[in-house]
Amino acid sequence: MATLYSQADSNVRKTWFLMFFFLIFIIGLGWLFSYLLENSFILIGAVIFSVFSSFFSYWYSDKIVLSMLHAKAIEKKDNPELYRLVENLCIASGLSLPKIYVLNEAQPNAFATGRDEKHAVVAVTQGLLDKLERVELEGVIAHELSHIKNKDILLGTIIVILVGIVALLSNWFLRISFWGGRKRDSRQGGGYLGLIIMGLGILAAILAPLAASLIRLSISRKREFLADASGALLTRYPDGLARALEKINSDPNQMRRASNSTAHLFISSPFRGKQSESWFTKIFMTHPPVEERINALRGMKV
Repeated sequence: MATLYSQADSNVRKTWFLMFFFLIFIIGLGWLFSYLLENSFILIGAVIFSVFSSFFSYWYSDKIVLSMLHAKAIEKKDNPELYRLVENLCIASGLSLPKIYVLNEAQPNAFATGRDEKHAVVAVTQGLLDKLERVELEGVIAHELSHIKNKDILLGTIIVILVGIVALLSNWFLRISFWGGRKRDSRQGGGYLGLIIMGLGILAAILAPLAASLIRLSISRKREFLADASGALLTRYPDGLARALEKINSDPNQMRRASNSTAHLFISSPFRGKQSESWFTKIFMTHPPVEERINALRGMKV
């Protein structure tokens, strides 16, 4: 039977393997487009542009998200029990106390955001506070604190930059190709061979953003499993988080202000409705299936 330690180690290895694959993917794509367009500055320019365009998001994304979701900051006097629970878990994990926000939503859910440990936020919905028992709420908060401790916020920012690079490279290549970019000379083989190579380049440009998004989603799902294991390790009670996930997943309330741009932040998808269980649907999910997470938690031993 897997332990919490072995599960966490396994998820860390899988995440960094995917990150390594992602970097190789970007380098290979940049080389291909640079080769086809005979311009070695394409990859360099795309990297620089993507990093600068992501700078604003890195520093202000938490404020934007909290504003979009109409989250309100609370102090200890507003909810002493919640404040003490977060405080105790932070002491146990060695984290600085994050800011605490509450969303006026009936659906039980929660998320963590911020650029680093010292500028972190934990946000919970009113539905979570109303419907979960203390051990279940503790499991959820421990999960979100684990996202902060595991530096998932920073990792998420890096991934966004990498996906941006892929999208920018693809867009540039398609625009230059359709505007009649320079044709390669006889070294490319000329004639039909040149057209075939250019056609493959265009196909790669179309499919690359999709492939990058799938890698991003895969890494995101691995981090959810890791935060589950780390959170359960912090509370020493995996069943608390498992029970919380069951209640969150079965709650029928829609989240009024949820959107595709913020859905990945939450501990469980904020969208409700009948979801297909096919493998094709699963690869586009922002979260692992809740049933798999619950089974993993209940299959572990502390």
